[in-house]
Amino acid sequence: MRAVIRTKHYSLRTETAYLQWARRFILFHRKRHPLSMGKTEVEAYLSHLAVKRNVSAATQNQALSALLFLYRQVLNVELPWLDDVIRAKKPTRLPVVLTETEVRRLLACLSGVSWLMLSLLYGTGMRQIELLRLRVKDIDFEKRSIIVREGKGNKDRVTMLPDSLIEPLKAHLLTGKQLHESDLECGLGNVYMPHALSRKYQNAAQEWGWQYVFPSARISVDPLTGNRGRHHADDKRMTRALNMACRATELTKPVRCHTLRHSFATHLLERGYDIRTIQELLGHKDVTTTQIYTHVLNRGGLAVRSPLD
Repeated sequence: MRAVIRTKHYSLRTETAYLQWARRFILFHRKRHPLSMGKTEVEAYLSHLAVKRNVSAATQNQALSALLFLYRQVLNVELPWLDDVIRAKKPTRLPVVLTETEVRRLLACLSGVSWLMLSLLYGTGMRQIELLRLRVKDIDFEKRSIIVREGKGNKDRVTMLPDSLIEPLKAHLLTGKQLHESDLECGLGNVYMPHALSRKYQNAAQEWGWQYVFPSARISVDPLTGNRGRHHADDKRMTRALNMACRATELTKPVRCHTLRHSFATHLLERGYDIRTIQELLGHKDVTTTQIYTHVLNRGGLAVRSPLD
């Protein structure tokens, strides 16, 4: 199953999740081979997740997607019952959105690299993993733009680079370049290269342009290639910094890194920008996904005056 996933160039996170769901499914049915099971066993496992484990609809659908991949792509079995398995209906939820004042208070409690990373999340609308995977070559200071490579759905897109972050980002890259040159002197400095680019461009892995904008603080071993190098920073770093800032500002809203992306889209709508433009900046496949932020704008007393008032 791992070999098929890597052949199709799925992300490492997808690979890990799919393998875990396939393993849990087999263990749930006392290590029976998937070929000896069918619709009844799949539905029994999904019901177990919903009733006993009380998982969300999104988690239940992820498990189903992993099992569909197992049967169709790995075992090469096209069974008619696969199309009849009902996916859990995902409820419509309004995203948590901060006001501009709350964002300013939040960022004011941060400093250094954590401030720069979270400011970029809010200022560009990037997803957390997109920011972590950002390479030096994909920042264009002259055009004030950032190219997001292989975002959700394996799509590229262009987003803006805030003017207020240009100088701090240049200073950060200068420090990062010094760290990279130090790694090269130690015989390291090789960064992960997607697909077969490491064979096509043999020296590119050591070039400055291919390095991560936010590198890890330590040297690690690539689980895919086995090479020692400096990967991108851990996502827990941003999460910890954000949680500390939320406690300092006494925010009662459940704030996550993705909340800054929601706030980015909502504040652009409040300023009158076209929803199609915001859709392109966010990288949404369908404009209906972007339209959720119009509901955020119109909720409560913003649209209707209460009779109590």
